[in-house]
Amino acid sequence: MLKTHAKYHLGQIVRHRKHPFRGVVFDVDAMFSNTEDWYEAIPEESRPSKEQPFYHLLAENDQSYYVAYVSEQNLIADYSGEPVSHPDLPDLFGEFEDGLYPLHFQLN
Repeated sequence: MLKTHAKYHLGQIVRHRKHPFRGVVFDVDAMFSNTEDWYEAIPEESRPSKEQPFYHLLAENDQSYYVAYVSEQNLIADYSGEPVSHPDLPDLFGEFEDGLYPLHFQLN
């Protein structure tokens, strides 16, 4: 039986280890749960293991805002204290507070 614990939590700000973007975690998959086409599009030498948590992020870089799907091994916590400016944040989270975004709604 696979038992996985996510390192990052909802509302936490994280950065990508290799690419220049950061984002807010809004969902976590215990292991890979995207399409095979998406996975195969990643260059083989960079392809992460499917047997780890994957995070859905409201992401931003210097040019745009988007949703990213990133393996745990490719993320690091962002302790900059700077908020994220993604326009969809208010739909899911409250105001930036103490380096985190509190959820706006109750989860099941």
